[in-house]
Amino acid sequence: MSKVIIYKQDSGVLAIIRPTDEALQQYGIDAIAQKDVPAEKPYKIINASEIPTDRSHRNLWTVDDAELTDGVGADWDVFGGQS
Repeated sequence: MSKVIIYKQDSGVLAIIRPTDEALQQYGIDAIAQKDVPAEKPYKIINASEIPTDRSHRNLWTVDDAELTDGVGADWDVFGGQS
């Protein structure tokens, strides 16, 4: 079962990060989320199957802030914690 990372952009639009299998195997989804989600943005890791398949209204997809509970983006953007 494939996992994705979701967070809200500054505009309020939901962002979805779909890590590659290779990145997941090498780093793990938590490290990818901390690196790729903007600093201090809360995120949630969910099953890809939870994302609607109809993309025609994708800018209207929402998530309650209270559900973004798996962590926050780090203030570094490379693996290993260094900028």
